[in-house]
Amino acid sequence: MNNSLLKPLKIGNYIIPIPVVQGGMGVGVSLSGLAGAVAACGGIGIISTAQIGFRDKGFDADPIGCNLRAIKEEIGKARAIAERQQYEVARIKAMGGDNNKPAGMKEMGENGNKPAGLIGVNIMVATKKYEEYVKAAVEAGADMIISGAGLPMMLPGLVEKAKTMIAPIVSSLKSVHVITKYWLKKYDRLPDMVVIEGPLAGGHLGFQAEQLENIEAMHYDEEIHKIIEYVNECGEVHGKKIPVAVAGGIYSREDGEKYFAMGASGVQIATRFVTTYECDASDAYKEAYIRAKKEDIVIVKSPVGMPGRAVGNSFVKRTMKGRIPHKGCHSCIVSCRPDQTPYCITEALINAVEGNVEQGLVFCGANAYRAEKLEHVADIMKEFAP
Repeated sequence: MNNSLLKPLKIGNYIIPIPVVQGGMGVGVSLSGLAGAVAACGGIGIISTAQIGFRDKGFDADPIGCNLRAIKEEIGKARAIAERQQYEVARIKAMGGDNNKPAGMKEMGENGNKPAGLIGVNIMVATKKYEEYVKAAVEAGADMIISGAGLPMMLPGLVEKAKTMIAPIVSSLKSVHVITKYWLKKYDRLPDMVVIEGPLAGGHLGFQAEQLENIEAMHYDEEIHKIIEYVNECGEVHGKKIPVAVAGGIYSREDGEKYFAMGASGVQIATRFVTTYECDASDAYKEAYIRAKKEDIVIVKSPVGMPGRAVGNSFVKRTMKGRIPHKGCHSCIVSCRPDQTPYCITEALINAVEGNVEQGLVFCGANAYRAEKLEHVADIMKEFAP
């Protein structure tokens, strides 16, 4: 495969040195630590806003208030981490050496110690008080908002004229048709980027359970081709270049090269970043990936109403036997009915990210079993560098 297929990602007024978007992973898996490291290395670091304030002592009483405060805090921390790492690269170079420089990290350029990449957030459309989350991210200075788990029809109106870029997550040609046509008619705006999330992704999936049982029969690459062609044509007609990033099942550079050959401008990677030293999840969470075998990765039913992919464990087995009692509502998803839900997904995800993995839900992508050891973000970014 020709290495020239991978090029810096041009998005809006930015040129991102390494065409990698780090996928948003909640609850608490991708926060400031991971996003800041990715941005420092020249990619787009994404913070998941899903129950982002879960560590606050007032979370049980006021989860939404804690989440809104945490959005600002985590974006600020991520930017500080990215800038500090960039400063360290420049300091080492000024001292006449780079022996200790992380392998994938970009050197400081004309913008002083600003990150080589961007800091963004992932906000699910299904989130309660979605509008408030978007506005909080804009006010906190997020470079980008990526939004899925539903169609983000109102997103341009919430961002308005802010510098924050917007990118919908789509899984079908139909959904990107609907979004772009509505955005143009209602707001005279197009996406700054489109993320195509395929059936091999982790967490909640935009497909029917029946489709996920026979992924090969979906011929999903054909759908990717159609989406990329449509987005390119839409951009040309309206005089705007709209990059497309493909997500789902991309673990190595070789995995990504296939999509660059299909016309993608970037890739979104999530699972690979979980087993990094910089990932915000607990060591036990990361170890669950490293221990997992291919047959351990299963499709689960989520209270959100969408199928999901996770590591099979004691908790997943319990969900198959009946309803699991839970505490009060944590105001996470619009569709949740606390008195009917089979289990509390917030509690399940918090348990997992804090290390109680056998009593929690460990979301993962289809290729999580490929993880063999912990690695640094910088080494992954080096692998995907043009």
